[in-house]
Amino acid sequence: MEEKLFLYNSLSRKKEKFEPVNPPYVGMYVCGPTVYGDAHLGHARPAVTFDLLFRYLLHLGYKVRYVRNITDVGHLENDADSGEDKIAKKAKIEQLEPMEIAQFYINRYHREMQKLNVLDPSIEPHASGHIIEQIELIKVILEKGYAYESNGSVYFDVEKYNKNYNYGKLSGRVLDDLYCNTRELDGQSEKRNSFDFALWKKASPEHIMRWSSPWSDGFPGWHLECSAMGHKYLGEKFDIHGGGMDLLFPHHECELAQNTVAIGEETVKYWVHNNMITINGQKMGKSLGNFITLEEMFSGSNKILERPYSPMTIRFFILQAHYRSTLDFSNEALQAAEKGLTRLLKGYEVLSKLNPDNESSVDAETIMSKCYDAINDDLNSPIVISYLFDAIKIINSVACGNEKIDRKNLDTLKDIFNIFLFNILGIKNDSSDSQENSEVLKNVLAMVLELRSQAKANKDYATSDLIRNELSKLGITIKDKKDGCEWEIN
Repeated sequence: MEEKLFLYNSLSRKKEKFEPVNPPYVGMYVCGPTVYGDAHLGHARPAVTFDLLFRYLLHLGYKVRYVRNITDVGHLENDADSGEDKIAKKAKIEQLEPMEIAQFYINRYHREMQKLNVLDPSIEPHASGHIIEQIELIKVILEKGYAYESNGSVYFDVEKYNKNYNYGKLSGRVLDDLYCNTRELDGQSEKRNSFDFALWKKASPEHIMRWSSPWSDGFPGWHLECSAMGHKYLGEKFDIHGGGMDLLFPHHECELAQNTVAIGEETVKYWVHNNMITINGQKMGKSLGNFITLEEMFSGSNKILERPYSPMTIRFFILQAHYRSTLDFSNEALQAAEKGLTRLLKGYEVLSKLNPDNESSVDAETIMSKCYDAINDDLNSPIVISYLFDAIKIINSVACGNEKIDRKNLDTLKDIFNIFLFNILGIKNDSSDSQENSEVLKNVLAMVLELRSQAKANKDYATSDLIRNELSKLGITIKDKKDGCEWEIN
């Protein structure tokens, strides 16, 4: 198959044929979470989006170094370099060390990603572990004249940069508009312009996370971290930098400026951004207080949720929309995704039981080709899914005897599901897990019903009725008989 992957490049604002800087190697850097709280549904979208890209690049035969950083220092409450460090603030509230907070939520984030079947990155660097690299990068930018020191802090000179380059090239922002729309914030009088951004911040006396530098005891700016770690692990020029659309400005715009000054040219070839998950049309996020954690999604404990949703339902829900389109949360949409996924998995079970004929009225190669065309067209996962549903119609038609399929086409249909549904889209077939869980459920119910039987024998009808009523709330109906009882899940 001829490779023809096209990706939408946020820098050029068009789809471009993917041609690695140094084939067959691909360097991909994705901005990971700031670990001061539980991962929420909004975090799941970039994780799944770039897992899809990672999986497909591996499928194409590339050797991929996937770097996904952990922001554990320097991300202040306000992107304009004011307020407290988010992790340090959480540490004060919890009366813990900042790194305890970071590690606690890193561990939880990893568990949630595993449930979503997100592959581990090749490298997962922490910002706090790369202070030396960040200090050295600041020195380079200072030496080249595009930064200035002020009261122990170091700021990037956006106005000077814009005279020789183009600040706003990635995000489409115009510097003249920033002059008009930015306001002076507390503690920012040390900047030449309010839109200049921090490379290094002098720590206030009460600031917990601080390191020695040539300018002050302080901490790195948020934007600097990704530049330093990207260069360290992927080199001065690499292929893909990804993240959510909300990072286009200021984070990625500032990264592009830093990189251009430090290296002398643009570092990243393809800037790739996923769009947001919204709720009632508004971005879902911690800052807005309208988020649903992944743990709540899996347990159904959030009041917005009608019931729990499995990790694969959530993954499929995300993949049903193109990564560059907005995705609005609703119980109805999640339940529709659940039904669609169930239909695909049941169809695959039927496929595995089909026997080949000597002739075929089915052309599975055409479906395979269409799936590749769709995924090559900027990772168009919803179109891939639509072709998988077309394959299900064929499978059911063959199963009913309305069509014939030979060995070649039968094997191709199996390949389509194995390649696209399970490998590239990353859906886990949990049928074996479901059987195991079913056995556990039977054993637990047998134990509970034995306790109820003993309660009835002891004429403890209150306990007996309580067990029956609580099981009923869980959707399990108990039917008493002369020689015991039966149960069924509603």
